[in-house]
Order: sequence, then structure tokens, then C-alpha cells
Amino acid sequence: DVQLQASGGGMVQAGGSLRLSCTASGITWDQYTLTWFRQAPGKEREGVACITTTGETKYYADSVKGRFTISSDNAKKTVYLQMNSLKSEDTAVYYCAAERIPTPFIQNTWNNPRVYTNLWGQGTQVTVSS
Repeated sequence: DVQLQASGGGMVQAGGSLRLSCTASGITWDQYTLTWFRQAPGKEREGVACITTTGETKYYADSVKGRFTISSDNAKKTVYLQMNSLKSEDTAVYYCAAERIPTPFIQNTWNNPRVYTNLWGQGTQVTVSS
């Protein structure tokens, strides 16, 4: 059974930290772009950060650069999102997704949710109180 399992959300005060995890099962951990998205109420789903399974390529949304760090553990088939200096505007449901995006297209498409056709985690709520 192919699936992504996200965890680690919760409630934290502004300035605090959380770490999200997303573990894959039933897939060959190879040539995937692994991405965290988030969606706040009334807003579109937006790409937060991505990493390739080689670990060589990472991209971040401008709104989280310098505060969030994406990493992966290939042996565990898990991708992490370390979120520091959290702000109230980071409040959202966070989703992980995976897709085999050809390398030349990753930079321009990683943050488009429509590119991810099949593999999505169930979402985990992050609430930052000010």
C-alpha cells in the first residue's frame, strides 16, 4: 500500500519551533521530489519547501527562508521540516507530497500542487499563537 504519513503538528507560541515528519511506505525511494505544502483557511495550498531524494536540491518559499529547514533520512524514507521562529502566519494544515519531477523542471514547478498527482500525506495542523 503506497502512502505518505505526516506527523508532528501541534500548537506553539510565536517564536517557538516544531518539527514535522513525513514517512513513505510502499514506494521505491528514488528520484522523487519531496515537498511540504501548507494551506491556511480560505487560502490556496502553497509550497513551503522541497528536497530531492538525492538530497542535492532544496528549495524554499521566500516566506520561510532562514526559518525552516527541510531534510531527509533515506534509510527511514522520511522527510523532515524543522520550523523555527514560528509566526502566526505559519498557521495552516501542512501536507507532504512526492512526485518524480524531471530535474530540469524542479526549480520552476516544485511549489505547484497540481504537479503532484498521486502521493499526498493526510495533513497535520500547525497552530501558532501570538
